[in-house]
Amino acid sequence: GLGFSLPLQRPAECGRSRYFDVSRLACGPCGQNQAPSAGGSSCECQPGFRMVSNNGGSSVVCEKCPENISGVTQDGWNCIKCPKGLTSEGKCKCLINEVLVERSVDGVLLNEALCIRCNGSEPSFSTSDVLGNRCVRCEQTFINVSKSCDCSSPNILTGGLCFSATESLPPKAIATVRFGQIGVTLTSAWFLKNLQASASACWLHSNLTACQALGNMCVMNMNSLSSSSTDACGLFQYIYANTARLGIVHSIAYWRHNLPWLYYSDQPGLASQVLETNHFPTVFSFKGKNKDIKLQFIAASYDAAGNFLQWQSLEGGILQLCPDTQTKLNAAYVFGTTYEQSCKISVSKILLDFPNPIFYDLFLEYNGDNGQQYLWAVPVLNLDLQYREMYVNQGSNMNNWLLTRRFFLVDALSGKENDMGKLPRVIRVASKISISVRLVSHTQRGNIYPPLITIAYTDVLVQNPDTQSVMVSFSVNYEMNQSEAQVQTDITLGVLGGLAVLWSLLKTAGWKRRTGSSVIDLQTVLKFLLFYAGDLANVFFIITVGTGIYWLVFFKAQQFVSVFLPLPSQEKAFVTYIACAFSLKALQFLQLLVSQLTIDIFFIDWERPKGKVLKAVEGKGAVKSAAAPVSIWRTYFIANEWNEIQTVRKINPVFQVLAVLFFLEVVGFSNLALMDSSSSLTRSSDSYMAPWSRILRFGVSAALWLAIAFLQIIFFAVFYERFVEDKLNQFVDLCCVSNISVFILSHSCFGYYIHGRSVHGHADTNMEEMNMNLKREAENLCSQRGLLPNTDGQTFQISISRKMRLQYDRIHETLTRRRGPARFLDSSANSFEQSTRAYNAMNKFLSSFIDHVHKEMDYIVKDKLLLERILGMEFMEPIEKSIFYNDEGHSFDDVLYYGNETTLLIFDILFFSIVDLASQNFVLAAILTYLQQEIFRFIRNTVGQKNLTSKTLVDERFLI
Repeated sequence: GLGFSLPLQRPAECGRSRYFDVSRLACGPCGQNQAPSAGGSSCECQPGFRMVSNNGGSSVVCEKCPENISGVTQDGWNCIKCPKGLTSEGKCKCLINEVLVERSVDGVLLNEALCIRCNGSEPSFSTSDVLGNRCVRCEQTFINVSKSCDCSSPNILTGGLCFSATESLPPKAIATVRFGQIGVTLTSAWFLKNLQASASACWLHSNLTACQALGNMCVMNMNSLSSSSTDACGLFQYIYANTARLGIVHSIAYWRHNLPWLYYSDQPGLASQVLETNHFPTVFSFKGKNKDIKLQFIAASYDAAGNFLQWQSLEGGILQLCPDTQTKLNAAYVFGTTYEQSCKISVSKILLDFPNPIFYDLFLEYNGDNGQQYLWAVPVLNLDLQYREMYVNQGSNMNNWLLTRRFFLVDALSGKENDMGKLPRVIRVASKISISVRLVSHTQRGNIYPPLITIAYTDVLVQNPDTQSVMVSFSVNYEMNQSEAQVQTDITLGVLGGLAVLWSLLKTAGWKRRTGSSVIDLQTVLKFLLFYAGDLANVFFIITVGTGIYWLVFFKAQQFVSVFLPLPSQEKAFVTYIACAFSLKALQFLQLLVSQLTIDIFFIDWERPKGKVLKAVEGKGAVKSAAAPVSIWRTYFIANEWNEIQTVRKINPVFQVLAVLFFLEVVGFSNLALMDSSSSLTRSSDSYMAPWSRILRFGVSAALWLAIAFLQIIFFAVFYERFVEDKLNQFVDLCCVSNISVFILSHSCFGYYIHGRSVHGHADTNMEEMNMNLKREAENLCSQRGLLPNTDGQTFQISISRKMRLQYDRIHETLTRRRGPARFLDSSANSFEQSTRAYNAMNKFLSSFIDHVHKEMDYIVKDKLLLERILGMEFMEPIEKSIFYNDEGHSFDDVLYYGNETTLLIFDILFFSIVDLASQNFVLAAILTYLQQEIFRFIRNTVGQKNLTSKTLVDERFLI
C-alpha cells in the first residue's frame, strides 16, 4: 500500500552542524566552514569566513579571510581589519561611547574599521545608542548633573538615569516582589532596573511617565502597604506624603498632581462613604425608549513603563479573558443583565497574549445636564491586597475595605528574575473579576450607587506552560439591600406561623372529639405536631409562592428600576423555606395516605329474600323450605366502584404536568426566570443567556402550576362533572339503585354515611322491572331517596356514641379474624361460616341501627352550624345518641383523593420545585413528578383495595 508517513523532526534537534530545511520539514547538513543561523532555518559562515554567495538554506558559499584582515563586516560579505579586537562572531568591536564605522559616507568599504568616540561635552552632549551604531544626545539627567554624558562617582547611575549625590533622593529601593499565595519572594529584573530610577525621577523632576511607572510597580506588588518597607508602594507613599504642596487633581483629595491615583484613603469607614454616599447621576430603566441601556465603562490604559496608551471602552471583551462572540461579550454591560463567564486558559496562551502588562484606571461615563460628558471613577477592591495589620481581617465588613484604583489583568513582567530569560518564574493573573452595581434603597427612579469592581489574583509558578492552566471568571452582579424584604418575610412567617399553631390546636381538638377521647396523651401531642407540620408547610408555601411571584412581577415589569433580584447567596433563606415546605408537606401527605388506608368501611345490603326455596338437608335425604338467598353481586359491584373512585382527583394530573412543561419549555415561560431585564418569552440563539434565578424559576413554575390547576378545577366543576361525568354523585346514585348503603368510619367515633336504600324495596330484579322502577321515580310516583321521609339527603357526616362503637368493634372483631377464603373451593368450612355469620351480624346490626331499632343506640339527624362547617369540627358530643349531620354534598370524599386536592396539588408543586432547584431542569422535574404521582397512586390503590377486602369481607379476587 502507499505510505504517507515521515519522521517528526524539530529545529532544536538539528544540532550545531545541521539546519532545519523548511521545505522538507527535516534537518539538513550545512556546508564546509558553515554553522546554522540563529533562527536555525539556514546556514551562515563561521567566524573568520566571509560569504561569497547566499541563496538561502544550505546554498551558501564561504571563503576564509586573509590572516592580516581577519575581521568580517557586520553584513558578513567582506573582510576588514579591526583595530580594537573581535567579538565571538568574528565581527569588529568598539569601546563604550564609541561608534563602529566600516564604510565611508558614500558607501566605499574602508580597509580598516574606525571606532569614533562620541563627543560628550557641551554643546554636543552625545553618546552611542544602544546598538552602538550612531551618536545620539545623552539623557537629560546626565547633562543636568555633570554637564556631560558621564555619570561617574559620586553621582548615582540607576535605570539609565543620572542623579547627583547631593540631591535628597528617595530611600534606597527594595526590588523584591512577593507572591504570597505560593510563598515566593524574588528579585524582579524589571524592578531592579527601573524602580529606583522611576522613584528618583518622579521625586526630583516630577517626571510624569516615571511617576506612572512607579505607580504601576506598586500595583504589580499588590498595592502592598507596609510602612516600614521601601518597596515600590513604600516609595510611592513616601513621594505622595512629601508632595502635598503640589495640590490635587479634579478636586479629588486622593489624586495628587503628577502622581497616578492608586488609593482612596486608608481611613476606617471611608469605603462605605465612597460606595454609598453619592448616587451615580444617571437614571436607568428597563422599558420604554431607554430600555437595554448599557453601562458605559471606559478605561485609561498605560503600559508598564508609564506611557499612556489610549482610552478604551470595556465593550469588546477587554476585561473578559474567556473567548466568546462579540454580542455575548457586550451583553455584560447591558444594565440589569446578570453576567457570568468562566473558563480555563492555558498558561502558554496567557504568556502569548499578555507578554507585557497593561494597567487600567476604570471610569463610568455619563452625560451632564449641559451635554458635557463626564467620568465617574470606579473603585477597585483587590482581595489580594497586602494590608497593614489593621486590615488583615478583611471580612465582609465594608468599613474594613481599602479601596484602590489601578489594576491589571496579567503580570508576566515582575516575575522575571533576569532580562535574558524568556519565561517569567511566576505570573500573576486576575482570575476573578466581578463588577457589582448596587441599587439605592427606596429608589423609584432607577438610581444606583457607584459600581465596585472586585478582583482576585492567582499566582502561578511557571513550570510547563503548555500543560498548566488557570481558571478565570468574569461577572457583573446587580444587588440591593434585601434586609427590609427579609424582615417583612420574617414578620409574615411569625404571624402566619402563630395562626397555624391556633388552627392546628383547633384541628387537634376536633380530632379528639372525633376519636371520643378526652385525655391529652402522647398520641394527642404527635397528632398536633402532624397537623402543625401540614399547616406550617402551607405557611411556607404561601410565603415562597408570594415571594417568587412578587419578584417575577416587580423585577420583570418595572419601567424605572426600583428592585434588583436577590443574589444567589441571598437566595439561601428562600431555598430553605421551600425545603421546609416540601419536608413538612411530605409528612402531611404520608399521614393522609396512612389515614385513608386504614379507614373502617362496610357495605350495608338492604335487600331482603324474595319468597322461599326448597333445600335438601345434608345426610338425611329430607327436603325443607328456606329463605331464598340474596345476591352478593350488587355488593361486589359497589365495592368495585368504590375501589375505582379512591384515586379520582379534581384535576387530571398527567395533563397538569404536560401543560406546565409545555408552557415552560415550548412557549418559553422559562425565559422569564433569567436574571436579565427582558420580559420576552423568546431568546435568539446567538444572544447571551443570563444565569437562572432560583426565586424566579420557582415563581414562574409555581404560578403556572396554580393557574393551570385552577382552570382545570373550574373546567371539571362547571362543565365536565355537570355534562359529562360526575363520578362521586354517580356512585351515590348507584348505591341507591343497588339498595346498598355505605358506612365509613374515618375516626373511632366519626365517619360518613351514604344512604343507598332503594325506594322500591328491591334491587334484585329483571331489566323490565328495573326500568319501570326508574320511570316511576322520574315521574315522582314513589317516595324520595333521603334517609328522612320526604327529603333527598343521602350523604351524612356521622358522629357515633361510644356504646355504638363498642358494639361495632365487637362484631368487627369476629369479621376480621378470618379475611375471607383463600381459594374458591379449598377453605375451612368452619372459619368461612364464622365469617359469613359475622358479616350477616354486622349487616343486620347496622341496618337495624339505621332503622332506629336499638333505642339505647339511637341517633338524631341535624344540620351543622355554620361555625362547625368552617372549623371542620363538631361542638356536640354524642353521649346518649349518635348524630347524623346533613352535608348536602359528598363530604365522604375526605377519605378519598378527591377531597384532598389542595394537599396533593401543593405536594406536587413542591416536589417539582425541589427537583428543579436541585437540577435546574424543568423536563427532569416533570418526569420525576409524574413518576411520583403514579407510584403513590399505585400504593393508594393497592393497599386501599386490601383494606377494603379486610373490612368488608369482599373477596379480593372479585375486585378488578
